Amino acid sequence: MAMEQALPRCKPEDQGVSSSSIASFVKAVEEQQLELHSFMLLRNGHLLSEQWWPSYGPESQHALYSISKSFTSTAIGLAVAEGLLSIEDRVLPFFPNEVTPQIEQNMGALKVKHLLTMATGHAEDPSGIKRVQAESNWVRGFLETPIVEPPGTRFLYNSGASYMLSAILHQVTGQSLLDYLQPRLFEPLGIVGAVWEACPQGRSAGGWGLSLRTEDLAKFGQLYLQQGEWNEKQLLSREWVKEATRSHISTAQESGIDKQQGYGYQFYLCRFGAYTARGAFGQFCMVLPEQGAVVVITATVNNMQGVLDLVWEHLLVGMG
Repeated sequence: MAMEQALPRCKPEDQGVSSSSIASFVKAVEEQQLELHSFMLLRNGHLLSEQWWPSYGPESQHALYSISKSFTSTAIGLAVAEGLLSIEDRVLPFFPNEVTPQIEQNMGALKVKHLLTMATGHAEDPSGIKRVQAESNWVRGFLETPIVEPPGTRFLYNSGASYMLSAILHQVTGQSLLDYLQPRLFEPLGIVGAVWEACPQGRSAGGWGLSLRTEDLAKFGQLYLQQGEWNEKQLLSREWVKEATRSHISTAQESGIDKQQGYGYQFYLCRFGAYTARGAFGQFCMVLPEQGAVVVITATVNNMQGVLDLVWEHLLVGMG
């Protein structure tokens, strides 16, 4: 059973961060009437600032939306390290009972790495119709969505691809993502109470549906900042962290300058050498390796780029 582990706290100046820069960030958020729910800033493994807005607090479980994807890719990294699969594996052999001659012809070249980088070759995200048809077979729905371009050639945001990663993990382990990650990630980080929406077949949704507390999300960012190491144990391989957080495919067509810096394994790259797990309506787990910092934000906002602009304008400057 996981034991809760609180992050160490200290004053911003103890880690070379200006308190006034944090105050100016919070002030700008409120002046622009951005509906943030929570905010945390870590540097050098220490929690320097935490802010809560009504009606949220330290024990609130928050829907992470597409930040869930980054946990899904982490699970794939763990499974690769255990020798359960390879990113070069073709997708169809994991689902022999779902494959028809037409699906084989259309999807035969699709590999796990194409799911990780959202370069499946689809013209549209297959996940939408599956979520409406509650009793549908989500795997079959994905496989029956035509691929129109060679896999690996173009980025298209694709929650269906993230679900397929979850389904593959379920196939090779016999466990849901949530259960698989419990002893390998959540328990070592002291994360308790995680919940994850599942499909009708009991597989974790993968691309959405995970809920955590803000501090637990901050631990996830800190794990990546520490290149997979936690309490002197290598939970996730350094090589996987490196590969997951570098650009594998162009995202120049995306809206917002920080979404145009490239895509890793279910992580967006950002300006200033940073990368982020991000979810709809302003959920961010940002890792800034050059500053040794992690920024976590939960919110209900439409202008996600506007939130990032304030991070760069106020918090980045305050780190020197």
